[in-house]
Amino acid sequence: MKKLLVLGAFALFGAMNAQTEKGSWVIGGTTNLGFNNRTDKVEYDGESGDGKFKTSTFGFSPSVAYFVANKIAVGLDASFISTTQKYDGVGSDDKFTTSTFAIMPTGTYYFKSDSKVLPYLGVGLGFASQKEGDDDSDKFSGFAWKGKGGVVFLLNQTVGIDLGLSYMGGSLKNGEDSKLVLKSNQIGVNAGISIFLK
Repeated sequence: MKKLLVLGAFALFGAMNAQTEKGSWVIGGTTNLGFNNRTDKVEYDGESGDGKFKTSTFGFSPSVAYFVANKIAVGLDASFISTTQKYDGVGSDDKFTTSTFAIMPTGTYYFKSDSKVLPYLGVGLGFASQKEGDDDSDKFSGFAWKGKGGVVFLLNQTVGIDLGLSYMGGSLKNGEDSKLVLKSNQIGVNAGISIFLK
């Protein structure tokens, strides 16, 4: 009986770690809802503006990655974010709604775990665009980067609940005047589902 329990524990451990073996895939999607703190600093020809924004955000981030080695996945993350910003300035209560799209190649490392919990850390570099309206003066695009970390709670060998933190930054130029640069930083709390396929 004791041998059977030990064999069962080894089989379960092997099954839980099989998701992160070389040749496997992970497909996921996370959302963030209003748990973001964002600051924007606008620069024109190297000169900084003094505006800050209080921000509420809804976002969805689908991703797909391939394990090129055990516990190391390389893939692509996309982000679709709708943001409502309230200008925090003297005598102003202006509100703006912006939409942001980003696509980034990413690398993610899943730490070894003896349980149904898989901690991970990841980074990405890529392209982002943001717009507030239809005019070129309201559109920005350029280089963006991200960092992410969290844990996947495995429900079975294939499906897990993903809880984590993410950071995305960017240096985006204006569509009408390239001297106008939007430097953006965003931190979010994310929840979603990860699906592991062999």
